[in-house]
Amino acid sequence: MSRYRPPRTAGTPLITPVGEAKLRQELHELWHVKRPKVTQAVTEAAAQGDRSENAEYTYGKKMLREIDSRVRFLTKRLEQLKVVQEPPADPERIYFGAWVTLEDEQGTEQRYRIVGPDELDLKQGLISIDAPLSRALLGKTRDAEVQVNTPTGIQSWYVTQIDYE
Repeated sequence: MSRYRPPRTAGTPLITPVGEAKLRQELHELWHVKRPKVTQAVTEAAAQGDRSENAEYTYGKKMLREIDSRVRFLTKRLEQLKVVQEPPADPERIYFGAWVTLEDEQGTEQRYRIVGPDELDLKQGLISIDAPLSRALLGKTRDAEVQVNTPTGIQSWYVTQIDYE
């Protein structure tokens, strides 16, 4: 049995300006801060002699591989992404970048922003445009009812507010 895993799909190539800035900051941090530190640590560990039993050397090389892999991914991904800066022509409808306030059947309100898959962060209310809820919301207007098939069954929400920043 091989360890092959098919590459994950990159998702929709859209991103907000804030998301792009975060990815560029992460790339800068990895390439200009972390990688030089790890490289220096590996050089010092290699100077100690026998590398076969040198845990610092082995761990440092592993960290370099992980950093280089992430740098490659970010570099390629940033080339593919399209930054969406302009609000839509019809701000009364839900599109990419919208802050949407939803109310469920119990009256509980939740606020989400539809962003690219690279920006996903549920703690901040950022949901991917590829998510089932986002797909159901796209194109809807205020007071629209949205139904989404979830693992616990079909759930309904009502759109109470739409904002673009």
